[in-house]
Amino acid sequence: MNGVMDRTRVGARIALLALLWGSTFLWIEVALEALAPVQVTFARCLLGSVTLLAVCLGSGRRLPRGRPVWGRVVLAAFFCNALPFALFSFGQQSIDSGIAGVLNATTPLWSVLMGAVTGSERGPRPSRVAGLLIGFAGVVLISAPWQATGAGGRGALAVVGAACSYAVGFLIMGRLVGRGIPTISLSAAQLLAATALTAPTLAAGGLAPVDITPGQLVAVAILGVVATGVTFHLTYRNIAAEGATSTATVGYLLPVVSVALGVVVLHEDFSPRIALGMVVVLAGVALTRLSPRAPAPAPDPDPTAPPAPDPTAAPRPNTFPPQPACPNPRRPNAGRPKPGPAPEERDVRP
Repeated sequence: MNGVMDRTRVGARIALLALLWGSTFLWIEVALEALAPVQVTFARCLLGSVTLLAVCLGSGRRLPRGRPVWGRVVLAAFFCNALPFALFSFGQQSIDSGIAGVLNATTPLWSVLMGAVTGSERGPRPSRVAGLLIGFAGVVLISAPWQATGAGGRGALAVVGAACSYAVGFLIMGRLVGRGIPTISLSAAQLLAATALTAPTLAAGGLAPVDITPGQLVAVAILGVVATGVTFHLTYRNIAAEGATSTATVGYLLPVVSVALGVVVLHEDFSPRIALGMVVVLAGVALTRLSPRAPAPAPDPDPTAPPAPDPTAAPRPNTFPPQPACPNPRRPNAGRPKPGPAPEERDVRP
């Protein structure tokens, strides 16, 4: 029962993570209408870090200590936050939010490849490999790279680079969990480091005056607080529960969310090719989530049966005296001397 409950919790966390993470591209698209890419990147890191720091302090948790831990936190913040956030903001200037979410779904493939290279993913199951390949085929079908040209091609390449950067960041984050540090402390520290890393980029076109509408301001707030802060903490929780590679497979659910939101909210294009690609992606996700079949339990031993002999035990010495050989029951006189002829009777009469 506990195993079923644990799988249910993990499944619910993955579904919520996919929903929140998939909506990120919608909020980026809206935020880019008023802010420069570097401003969007810095704003989401700042708001996300403030949100997690408030939760961390409110729950009595403290930020991690030690130079080695902070060194890895900063490295993870670069590859999982600062760099991919900037690449997404740049890429979505020329491609739709739905396509950005689809291209981000290549993260699991990069994660498995890097896990195999670094040795952190040992012997991936055939079902997982097949699921990753099928999911990648669905991503290619949706994105249609043969149709991308000019700025759209550069934008798609930037988003794929962000997905690859995510995979590197997940591997580093996987090394941080299991050290006795609460995930809320790690996620708050990492977004704080990402804020410090992205602040200098504001000098590259991020200091211009901002003209933003209330709707766009709400989109920026949701992007930073929910789609970055809450989502990032859920990501850390899932890495601690299932590992970096399994967490990366959540990326295959993002196309469904990002494409649906793009079509419904932003009126982006939707075609049968995209619908078929989404079905293929979901099939790949189903394969990656298959659990290996547990071996059949051994039957209970019969309590009335004598114990099996231990082959490693030393033989017991023979404490009984030697017994004579048992005669052959069919030949009872075998082995015995034959009696001689009876002596002749003598006449002893006088």
